[in-house]
Amino acid sequence: MIVEEIRKKLREAEEKEKIKIIYAVESGSRSWGFASPDSDYDVRFIYVRRLEDYLRLDQKRDVIEWQMDAVFDINGWDIRKTLMQFYKSNATVFEWSNSPVVYDEAPEWKEVCQTARAYFSVKAMLYHYYGVAKSTYYQFLTGDEVKYKKYFYALRPLLACRYIWEHRCPPPIVLSELMCMDMPADLRKEIEELVEKKKKTMEGDKHSPVPRIQNFIVRELEVWKERAEAMKDDRKDDWTALNQLFFRLLEEQV
Repeated sequence: MIVEEIRKKLREAEEKEKIKIIYAVESGSRSWGFASPDSDYDVRFIYVRRLEDYLRLDQKRDVIEWQMDAVFDINGWDIRKTLMQFYKSNATVFEWSNSPVVYDEAPEWKEVCQTARAYFSVKAMLYHYYGVAKSTYYQFLTGDEVKYKKYFYALRPLLACRYIWEHRCPPPIVLSELMCMDMPADLRKEIEELVEKKKKTMEGDKHSPVPRIQNFIVRELEVWKERAEAMKDDRKDDWTALNQLFFRLLEEQV
């Protein structure tokens, strides 16, 4: 079973690297709900090293690239790096913390999420998702042929912007949950049909553009650029809670 194989690989990483994995999830299309038949497994994990490793003069890398091949893409972030990214309201770590596919979760992770919640920035997240959608659209969706996969790399971020604007909190990861928001019935139907087509096509297959979805993406890019730019900076500029959490996590490693 693939889940057991992934967990076995995580235990191997812990033993070899002398770390404790406190959280491990699926990232990418498998967690978003529109994997292709040949999609790999994008496993991301958060780990804590021994206290002595944080006191070394020759600091260890804060990323572990454990495995990358046709089936698995497994890598992890050190807790120090993770907390620093939460401080910046980095969308990646908030997405990992919301993944519906969890392979491993230690009790410590709950406290990390609770502390990180206060550092969520609407402006920063809008900019992030707008940027991802814009980059995807202009790089991959303006030609005579497109990959269905790329539509969702633009659609999901734009729908995430809508959710963040309405709820002022991290958006759901699964596309179908983002699709619960109000939108024209014909657009919803077209996106749902595209999801089903994408699930049956290979990653590299190319197709004719879908005009209605193209137009929706263009309009939404204009909306979220304007709103993100108009917002005041709402980031929390205080390291205290994250520093205290970091110290507690290290004390547990003694």
